[in-house]
Amino acid sequence: MKKKNPNNAGVAYLFAAPWIIGFVLFMAYPLISSFYFSFTNYSVLKPAKWVGISNYQELFTDEIFFTCLANTAFYVVGAVPLGTVMAIALALLLNSKVKGLAVYRTLFFLPSLVPMVALGTLFLWVFNGDYGLMNAGLKTVGITPPNWLGDPAWAKWTLILIAMWGCGNAMIIYLAGLQDVPVSLYEAADLDGAKAWAKTKNVTLPMLSPVILFNVIMGMIGSIQVFAVPYVMFPGGAPARSTYFFAAYLYDNAFQFQRMGYASAMGWVMFVITLTLTLVSMKLSEKHVHYEGG
Repeated sequence: MKKKNPNNAGVAYLFAAPWIIGFVLFMAYPLISSFYFSFTNYSVLKPAKWVGISNYQELFTDEIFFTCLANTAFYVVGAVPLGTVMAIALALLLNSKVKGLAVYRTLFFLPSLVPMVALGTLFLWVFNGDYGLMNAGLKTVGITPPNWLGDPAWAKWTLILIAMWGCGNAMIIYLAGLQDVPVSLYEAADLDGAKAWAKTKNVTLPMLSPVILFNVIMGMIGSIQVFAVPYVMFPGGAPARSTYFFAAYLYDNAFQFQRMGYASAMGWVMFVITLTLTLVSMKLSEKHVHYEGG
């Protein structure tokens, strides 16, 4: 008589239990709780008091909120395109066959491994007006350096330059994408007499477009959530709140002002903005992203 196969569902759930427990405790519960607290007046130290949509109404009359929103938008518009161009350029450079390629790859990738707090502290010295390496270098070539850390017009650009310096993660992904471009396409372009720029424009970038879309969306999400480096370099959003970003204001409301309910409402606004921009990017990419075999 043939024995029946034992039911393995229990064993499967047992193996999946650590992930399920982690998801419920660290994802689902905080997500649901933050949504509830966004409709309450909650200071962490006292029980939450239901206030309806008052937190959301206050957001639309909060001048600091709109200042932070504008600063964040400026940073996203500056950091994402420039970081994308820089990462693609480095990937194209590293994809060429030159001597010491492994060394160059390591050098370009290492900056992205530096912890954010250490990175902020390092660049406080690099952009220091009196002793900074940046100003010393500009003075050497006869350029009068700006006040990187004290001028509101230059403070955000300082952070954008720092973001470009740490584009190693995106560069590695682009490099992997470049190595998947079929060689036959370049050979066909050579037969047609295409030059280097024509091959880049008509072969490399179209074949790399799915990777570009992924990195742009991830870069946009990361830029919206930028926090550590500005918080270390420009406490309180100095100068004149020109570097006071969305995530920093959310953090201050939650942990400095003990307004966890208001901060939760800000978090959900950030989620809606991020989701909207992601969906718009996906929609706009339909005619510009080319998938192999599509």
